[in-house]
Amino acid sequence: MTDQPIRVLLVDDQSMLRLGFRLVLDAEDDIEVVGEAGDGAAGISMAKALQPDVVLMDVRMPGLDGIAATRRVVQEAPASRVIILTTFDLDEYAFAALRAGASGFLLKDARGAELVDAVRAVARGDAAVAPRVTRRMLELFAQQLPDAREAEDPDARLEVLTPRESDVFGALGLGLSNAEIAARFVLSEATVKTHVAHVLRKLGLRDRVQAVVLAYETGVVGR
Repeated sequence: MTDQPIRVLLVDDQSMLRLGFRLVLDAEDDIEVVGEAGDGAAGISMAKALQPDVVLMDVRMPGLDGIAATRRVVQEAPASRVIILTTFDLDEYAFAALRAGASGFLLKDARGAELVDAVRAVARGDAAVAPRVTRRMLELFAQQLPDAREAEDPDARLEVLTPRESDVFGALGLGLSNAEIAARFVLSEATVKTHVAHVLRKLGLRDRVQAVVLAYETGVVGR
């Protein structure tokens, strides 16, 4: 196998947790832990220096928290995708980190197989959490999002989409899978995959999680 391993950076202030994650991930042939950081500032520096494929980022750390660190990593190491580590599946901080550019979240007590699957999913450009879970978070914290109706032209950024792409974008906002979108619009899954890729590229979105966030922000998905 000639493919390079998925390079992972661990950012968490708990050294024992980092050790546990390292042991799980390094046991996989296709994953390599390339660095560890104990706080957000060090995580940013290491992400810039190492350019990992995936950053596992604790959301609650002393000093620079995971939200601010995620925002900086997304800006300064754009090829790196961030998975937020949280102790609660409906953590307001995790929600804010998704808005900051994280590609998903993972519970700290997740099983080893879930950790490995999340890293692989994010590395290939998918979300590390099911879109419906992300949507449930957004529903609970929807009051934090700006009201699209108060914006002067809330849908202006969506004008680059074709009518079919707009349909697909709305379906993404509802948390539908490619198979569900294909069934809804009577399309092949391959065609849906192409439309999804076009939507993400045109809107400058990193992944499906960010599409759900934008769908709420623009009012495409009602609150």
